[in-house]
Amino acid sequence: MSQAGKNLKYLRKLRGWTQEEFAAKIGIKRSLIGAYEEERADPRLDVLQTLSEMFNVTLDELFTQDLSVQKGSDYLSRRRQMKMASTDRNLIHFVPVKAAAGYLSGYADDEFIDELNTFTLPMIKGGNCRAFEIIGDSMLPTPSGSVIVGEKAESLDKLKNNTACIVITNNEGIVYKRVVKNNRSTTRVTLVSDNPSYQPYQVYKNDILELWEAKAVIQKVSEQKRWDMDSLANLVNNLQDQVSTIKKKLN
Repeated sequence: MSQAGKNLKYLRKLRGWTQEEFAAKIGIKRSLIGAYEEERADPRLDVLQTLSEMFNVTLDELFTQDLSVQKGSDYLSRRRQMKMASTDRNLIHFVPVKAAAGYLSGYADDEFIDELNTFTLPMIKGGNCRAFEIIGDSMLPTPSGSVIVGEKAESLDKLKNNTACIVITNNEGIVYKRVVKNNRSTTRVTLVSDNPSYQPYQVYKNDILELWEAKAVIQKVSEQKRWDMDSLANLVNNLQDQVSTIKKKLN
């Protein structure tokens, strides 16, 4: 294989672009960027010509030379160290729905996290925070499409009961639920939806990869749900019934 795939990845990171952003700029699918960078395929000639013009390098350099060595590889490592220092800079990495599948395998990979877009919020200061886009109505009145900003939980044992969390598990993927601990079970916890139409279910503690305690919810104004008094009363009654059911199961 040529150096083209490695050089493409280096040049993309040099500009701080995600694979999605880079693909849009050069007019190809994101999946092709992944194939080139993982060296499963060599970039097409038209792609290399676009790169040559965009970064002012020759086709020969793209094919045969390691540009990260030629142009100084220390830059990327310094950039990653600065970006990953989120506790000092209050950076929040954003995991959109389209990145959820990749997150399950890349959540502990610095390079994968470095690919995620970041932002800051004035009300979130310090701590290890991450944002997740949620889909579905299981946590109404929080609507589908909302972004949940969570702080990394130190441990399940220290988490307060009934805390709303982004829960990452192998079997369920990324879900937004309330975590209810069962004092009679040392192996499982119950995940509860705010929408009483959804039944609680249990997951094994050992299956939990990460817990992010919800600290803020970002949603579009047009998606905010208005509740009348009858709806609120029904919601409260349903929640009370649900809590009673859970208590019976725990006792």
